[in-house]
Amino acid sequence: MGDDRLRCDKPMTHVAFYHLTKSTIEEALPKLLEHTLNAGKRALVKANSADRVKCLSSALWTEYNDSWLPHGIENNEHAKDQPIWLTFDDKNPNMATYIFLVDGVEIRDITAFERCFDLFDGNDDDNLAAARNRWRLLKDSGHELHYWQQNERGLWEEKNKS
Repeated sequence: MGDDRLRCDKPMTHVAFYHLTKSTIEEALPKLLEHTLNAGKRALVKANSADRVKCLSSALWTEYNDSWLPHGIENNEHAKDQPIWLTFDDKNPNMATYIFLVDGVEIRDITAFERCFDLFDGNDDDNLAAARNRWRLLKDSGHELHYWQQNERGLWEEKNKS
């Protein structure tokens, strides 16, 4: 008979930290979201304010010269039809299974998502310290963690996993 204290009622979330050193969030986010859509998944992007949501929305329209990423923001009655939804609240109106956290935002229940992407500016000491704290808390909670950092050429290298 197993020990109930070792059983986890909710599946653990795969969490990937993206330590940005060469790119801005506005440059890195569209590429990651493109991979998400190519994988057939829906994404929720959570920022820290309505103004930041508008800035990120603009980046999704302009990052690529020959294409754009379909997405919605704010109060839209067609939110459920959007493959990418940008927000600053805790709602998930497009039923996304992937969540992207920017600017150090957090969510109450990370286990509601299959994957979580935590993007942060690694050139800012406060952002770096906050990301290290989030890593520690998520590790203690038993989530699968991966730490990616940009190298000198701006390419991603996995530096740690737990």
